[in-house]
Amino acid sequence: MKISQIGEFGLIDALKRYAPVSKTVIRGIGDDAAVLPFSKSEYLLLTTDMLAEGTHFTRRMAPQLIGHKALACNISDIAAMGGQPTFAVVSIGIPKDLSVHFIKEVYQGIQKLARDFNVSIVGGDTIKTDKIVINAALLGLVEKKHLVTRDGAKPGDWIFVTGPLGGSLKSGRHLSFTPRVHQARFLVEKFKPNAMMDISDGLSGDLNHILEAGRVGARLDHGAIPRHKGVGLSEALNDGEDFELLFTMSPLKARALMDWQVREKSFYFYPIGTITADAKEKINSQSYAHFKQ
Repeated sequence: MKISQIGEFGLIDALKRYAPVSKTVIRGIGDDAAVLPFSKSEYLLLTTDMLAEGTHFTRRMAPQLIGHKALACNISDIAAMGGQPTFAVVSIGIPKDLSVHFIKEVYQGIQKLARDFNVSIVGGDTIKTDKIVINAALLGLVEKKHLVTRDGAKPGDWIFVTGPLGGSLKSGRHLSFTPRVHQARFLVEKFKPNAMMDISDGLSGDLNHILEAGRVGARLDHGAIPRHKGVGLSEALNDGEDFELLFTMSPLKARALMDWQVREKSFYFYPIGTITADAKEKINSQSYAHFKQ
């Protein structure tokens, strides 16, 4: 069997058996970040993301934005768990004929975002490769009472996103997005969601991850899905690389959240559907999947 036949998530499932996990691990493979023991009141979060030239970026793109994205993807994962980022290591594979100036600018992009989110870059590695590859691993902390995972969605929950979707690749927003840490922290402190993740592969595909994890179904109100200007429904559902947060919460909390945002208007959250008890009610998805494209 070839990898293209099972795709990214089939490959992950196949490799899980070779990933030993001790009894002290709270959450391993299968969420936006691993959840590890830390203190009486907090968990340690650990995530990693890899960007490859030709798949996630090209050399024609601004190197500072490439660096920004390399760290931002990881910060978004920490946000999806309700946490705050802390320390990162960044490793890079680079062709020997690449200019030093280009790589310095990549790291300037990493540096600026790290400062914006109080992340310390504490190490990494460099090797020679045929194409540019950037891998960041990021630690974060989350209070135990504020941890949110993918598998908590309950029938009746409202489904929300934190912003407009679609067209990220065409517009270049996938390189310059702001991780939704502030929105996530507000939510977990004031209106804690039952399930949450970031939208990287596309709304339809990522919502299905929440549904599978919680063994529930969903119905979307397609007319309520926020879209960027000029973006059609299919793009909003499937494009990916939006890095907005996708979350569910009880009807009681959802109505309170809607009332709050009418009064305060500092954040806006978009209700787009409801969770159902029928696990067969999945979302038809054409979202991006590595190895199947």
